[in-house]
Amino acid sequence: MKIIPPEILLDSYARGVFPMAVDGEILWFSPERRGLIPLDERFHIPHGLAKSLKSKPFEVRWNTAFREVMLGCADREETWIDEVILESYCNLHQLGHAHSVECWDAEGLQGGLYGVALPGVFFGESMFSRKTDASKIALVALVGRLRSRGFHLLDTQWLTNHLTQFGGYELSRADYHKALQKALSDRDSAR
Repeated sequence: MKIIPPEILLDSYARGVFPMAVDGEILWFSPERRGLIPLDERFHIPHGLAKSLKSKPFEVRWNTAFREVMLGCADREETWIDEVILESYCNLHQLGHAHSVECWDAEGLQGGLYGVALPGVFFGESMFSRKTDASKIALVALVGRLRSRGFHLLDTQWLTNHLTQFGGYELSRADYHKALQKALSDRDSAR
């Protein structure tokens, strides 16, 4: 099985580029408008989700079922997660650069998300839910962890209506690249 070498993936993310499988080939993207979730007070938890969070319907786990989360994300009519993407990111996970946030209950894995981490920046790749609010609760947990660890950016690639309810916003490609380089250099200089 051919995979995308991890150094190419990490260098691409640091330059604001990410891969997707389209019609059997790997294409690289750098959107004209980039979606982000704020990590400051602009992050918004919708009222219904706040009620769900209080009832604690899921146990949130980290990095215990990375492959299963990717497979959950790929389990849809149209997906950009083919075998090359799956194995490339599982390899990145084994190297400590890709992470999953998972929501579990007594019946098993019910939702979650995965993405790639560089110093100061988390690049969200995909999310899925088998039960109500599972992926949203994973996102809230991710934002909490990124805040506590001093991250500057949570990249969502594109902005969707689903993400705007959390305060999601867009930057132009040029502004995104400035913010990305600043976040990466701020973390590098803090080491």
